[in-house]
Amino acid sequence: MRSPCPSRIALAVALLALASGAQAQEKLERVEVTGSAIKRIEGETSLPVQVISRSEIDKAGLTTAAEILSRISASANNLTDGGSVAPGGFRDQMGFNGANLRGLGVSSTLVLLNGRRMANFASPGDSAGVDLNSIPAAAIQRVEVLLDGASSLYGSDAIGGVINFITRKDFSGVDVSLMAGNTTEGGGGNKRSATLSGGFGDYGRDGFNVMGVLDVQRASSLNASQRKFIKELDIPGRLPDLLSSASFPGNLVLTSTQQQTLVDAGYKANGKTVVDPDAAYINPSAATGCNPANGSLYLPEGIGGVDGCTFDYMRDIELYPKSRKSSAFGRGVLNLGGGHQLFAEVSLARSRTFYTGTPNRIDADIDVSRVPIFAGTPLLSLDPEDEERVITARTRLTEAGLRTSELVSSSNRFVVGTNGTLVGWDYEWALNHSTSKVSDRDYQGYLDEQKIRDGFADGTLNAFGPSGAAGLALYEAAQIRGEVRRATGTTDSLDFKMSRGLMPLAGGDLALALGGEFRREKQNYHQSDALKADTILGETSQGPDSDFGKSRKVAAVFSEISAPLTKQLELQGAFRYERYQVSGGALSPKLGLKYMPTTELLLRASVGKGFRAPSMSDLYRPTTTGTAATLVDPVCMQEASNPSPTKCSDTWTTLNYSNSQLKPEKSRQFSAGVVFEPQRGVVLNADYWNIEKSNLISTLGVDVILANLDKYGSLVHRYWDSANLPADCASHYDPDDYDICAIDLVKANRGKQRISGVDLGASFSGLKTSVGEFALRLNGTLTLKSQQQTGDGDPFVSNLGQFINDGVVQRWRHTLSVDWTRGPFTATLSNNYLSGYHDQHIVGKEDRKVAAYSLWNLSAGWEMTKSLTLRAGLQNVFDKAPPFSQQAWFFVSGYDPSYTDPRGRFAYVSLRYTIQ
Repeated sequence: MRSPCPSRIALAVALLALASGAQAQEKLERVEVTGSAIKRIEGETSLPVQVISRSEIDKAGLTTAAEILSRISASANNLTDGGSVAPGGFRDQMGFNGANLRGLGVSSTLVLLNGRRMANFASPGDSAGVDLNSIPAAAIQRVEVLLDGASSLYGSDAIGGVINFITRKDFSGVDVSLMAGNTTEGGGGNKRSATLSGGFGDYGRDGFNVMGVLDVQRASSLNASQRKFIKELDIPGRLPDLLSSASFPGNLVLTSTQQQTLVDAGYKANGKTVVDPDAAYINPSAATGCNPANGSLYLPEGIGGVDGCTFDYMRDIELYPKSRKSSAFGRGVLNLGGGHQLFAEVSLARSRTFYTGTPNRIDADIDVSRVPIFAGTPLLSLDPEDEERVITARTRLTEAGLRTSELVSSSNRFVVGTNGTLVGWDYEWALNHSTSKVSDRDYQGYLDEQKIRDGFADGTLNAFGPSGAAGLALYEAAQIRGEVRRATGTTDSLDFKMSRGLMPLAGGDLALALGGEFRREKQNYHQSDALKADTILGETSQGPDSDFGKSRKVAAVFSEISAPLTKQLELQGAFRYERYQVSGGALSPKLGLKYMPTTELLLRASVGKGFRAPSMSDLYRPTTTGTAATLVDPVCMQEASNPSPTKCSDTWTTLNYSNSQLKPEKSRQFSAGVVFEPQRGVVLNADYWNIEKSNLISTLGVDVILANLDKYGSLVHRYWDSANLPADCASHYDPDDYDICAIDLVKANRGKQRISGVDLGASFSGLKTSVGEFALRLNGTLTLKSQQQTGDGDPFVSNLGQFINDGVVQRWRHTLSVDWTRGPFTATLSNNYLSGYHDQHIVGKEDRKVAAYSLWNLSAGWEMTKSLTLRAGLQNVFDKAPPFSQQAWFFVSGYDPSYTDPRGRFAYVSLRYTIQ
């Protein structure tokens, strides 16, 4: 009888060869697949698993784990290099590349390497997960993506699903791969990579095998000035309020008394009209058009206003960072005899990423005598002791250079264990030691704040023009270089599992699996002395008591049972009890069903519960000062005369708080699907899924707070509210000033999240024609619901097709590929598609839609000899630019960097040489 999925059985055979270390097998044996601890012949289980093969990865020209996961239709709102370009106060977890299945969050997506954990990215922040830079992508044989909650087997952070990167298990010979790729528009975003793989020992003959993979990659930075689509977005014209009020020459921030004095004197900052008494800024160069060469523009509708200048940071900002990534992976297996095998794995990865942002900025206090344009005004005649003689200049420190930092992230993982068969049980145990280390280093443009303030006060530095040799020397002397933050995360664990058949049933053996895990997690965080003292201009300090070191223990046991009641019907059950020190424990059960009424049709369903414990950052992270996206203050829109979104917009200061009293999240999930194979080579599948999370661990977004001031107004600190001012704000108390000093962002358990959808797949293979053999694959995700409460009892707010707070879940996403093979020649045409959505709502602006994003890719290969393969390709064949967006979450404006690629068309060529 024909299996409903012969391609899956072929995969199972391949898995068997890898898992056993044997080069050939005469008998089909049982193997383990992601989502089940019971070994089985059939690749299809009651849970949907999507497999990405090594050949698919090579054909697409993908060289990193993050690039691989960007092609998964079920992923949404991933953390990427583009989205983490974050100078100054935006540096929280910079350099972190994280996976996000279903849009449920990085913290709810479990990433495994060969079925085992890696240490989470060490830097504290809102997301807890494995940094994809730590995955040795060159060693990956395939990726299995479990598109269903799996807390019952893998643990509390598997609510959204599991991504299991599976490496080669053995290899004999030498394999060398070289790849070079350039953007066709030029200027940057280019990549070079080299991979060396080697192994020796025939497990079947010699009883051992040792293999290793070394990979080195280099990527060049890409600047906004090197991409024409940035100019075509017309950000100054369309998003003037999202630009910066810190310009060079500097804007002057005047008190109401200073403004009125200038109005009475008939002073014209812009050379045309008397100073507007409601103007936020005036600038000496507004009358001459500011200084476009330095990015300072005269935009009456801009954030600088009619009498000031607006700085267009998007004209010359980094869109794609320079990076150097290297990884090494090694694995050895030794036949111990008697059906037992010793195995060991070593994984080492290091990523160095250079982030370059805009020049630093400062609000400097200077005497009116140092402002040449006020020479003939009444301000100059004020008494030397009069505080109204002090003028605040908000200026961009262009002469100090671009803010540049280096983020060094390294990870190590060491695994040793044995597996085999003992008294009828298949068993495996292993010790796992994994670390993540992150070093954040200031490289250029971060300055000793007091030296800079003194320089402006005594006239050494000029806020309105060149500072001269003495000023340049002061800028150099004030540079802060070296490590400012350091974080280390460590995970040590012992895991074990065993499985066997208990008794025969009508459809096969009743099988049982048992297992457990004991784990200790540690996180340490350190700030430099200068950062603790808050003396670095452009950095945000967490205060003198910011260092922390925390650890916790986690213990878990699990069980799974598979009952093939008949040849057509199999029931599957699993549970895991997991207990976190401090946060408590919970039982996560799961039931699954697989029914095959005919050889062509398979029906499957599962239902389960899960929970997610708060991360150590959620519990213990020190209070952090940050900067929100540029958003409109609705109170300003009510109180200001002649209000406008530009006048009432700013990048508000935030105070981010952890919460040691957090409780775990809870989840319920359900899935039901069908796999249909009407004929050999044609497989169709559809799976409905539904997930609900309650007791959410969340932080309210600044946009949510400002849009609901009746409920959340106590989180907003204004200078006029003496009873509700933090210490840093209290010194600036002003009963007539309604401006925002800071906004509290507090971790808490609040509300629910609901998300549901349908995963669709189609595979057509073996389509033979006179011009070659064709194959087609489609994987798509139609999200039906994605909504979340901001608090218990609040109405649900949907981010399905709507940018809310920090991102959007597109309604439809798919990956489509067509393969062609003829003799030694192959070609693949693929498409990645994300549907359009409603843009972030901005007070005072018309709502709009963001266009769909569709990228076509083409690659071709030539197997010149059995050992030598040449491949070339184009990513983004039609040079599709990111669609315009007015989102105000990411530092980069004008488009959403979380899912788009600013590089444009990218051409690459690779060469692979293998000796076996």
